[in-house]
Amino acid sequence: MTAKTEIEITETAAASSCCGGSSCGTGAADAEAGAGVTAVYEVSGMTCGHCEGAISAEVSAIAGVTSVTAVAATGRVTVVSEAPLDEAAVRAAVDEAGYELVGLAG
Repeated sequence: MTAKTEIEITETAAASSCCGGSSCGTGAADAEAGAGVTAVYEVSGMTCGHCEGAISAEVSAIAGVTSVTAVAATGRVTVVSEAPLDEAAVRAAVDEAGYELVGLAG
């Protein structure tokens, strides 16, 4: 494995969503299917399931992303990817959805 910076490496990721719809990420089955790089981002402006779905759809379109779980109640977006993502790409996707990426959650 490569050195960890602020990105957490996990073998599985718990994926949950308040709306349970297919527009809110690819789901727990994909996240648990294999190891990947998990990064948790803080996003401002999410207030509901629609917000979660919009962010999940945009971030899911980034190459290498295998799972996205956005939770409006916490303002956190968990992204599982094949390799570490460029934060600028995540920021652009979140901006496209109409929200603001604060940065990696601490």
